[in-house]
Amino acid sequence: MRLRAWNELPEWMRNEEVRKYHEILKRKRFTLMLKRFFDVVMSLLLLILLSWLFLILAIWIKADSKGTVFYRQERITQYGKRFRIYKFRTMVSDADKIGALVTTANDARITKVGAKIRKCRLDEIPQLINVLKGEMSFVGTRPEVEKYVREYSDGMKATLLLPAGVTSLSSLKYRDEDEMIKQGIDAGKNVDQIYSKEILPKKMKYNLVYLCEVGIVKDLIICVKTII
Repeated sequence: MRLRAWNELPEWMRNEEVRKYHEILKRKRFTLMLKRFFDVVMSLLLLILLSWLFLILAIWIKADSKGTVFYRQERITQYGKRFRIYKFRTMVSDADKIGALVTTANDARITKVGAKIRKCRLDEIPQLINVLKGEMSFVGTRPEVEKYVREYSDGMKATLLLPAGVTSLSSLKYRDEDEMIKQGIDAGKNVDQIYSKEILPKKMKYNLVYLCEVGIVKDLIICVKTII
């Protein structure tokens, strides 16, 4: 996992807030190398061990509703690079075109099988492919769609110094995010406003703390807590 030199960063990322975190990560180059080694070894191992689960879930999803097995949405990762995230499809086909980019509790677009898969977070398993490809890491800031990245403050842009993550401390703290969004909607608020103005800034505080504490032990603790 290579950290670019300051003058190699995209111009829109080069501000004083990002510089603080860049200086911290510069001192952790060996840690970042170990982090990438861990990502490659563990993602490859888990893809092999969980291949039977991939097959079962694929058959279950296809039997339940029309559409593809995988859901692939464009997200933003390290240095603002676009990539397509892998997830098991838990919603009706073309769900993005008939609703918001974030989901809420009891979202009508979620399929019957999708509801069960989401409850156990099994829809996230295919992201092991993204981790193996280097587009994501096991632990890091959850990847957002470009629409929300455009609204990042100068400080939030620092989270793009590292690859996006499958899980994070903020994901654990806000695991009931869809319920929070639903409560906001019930109060008459707009979905995008609730997420980008209320939830995202709070999640980012935890993501920025992680940049200062990044390490293999820290990652293992977050991964274990996620599984639990």
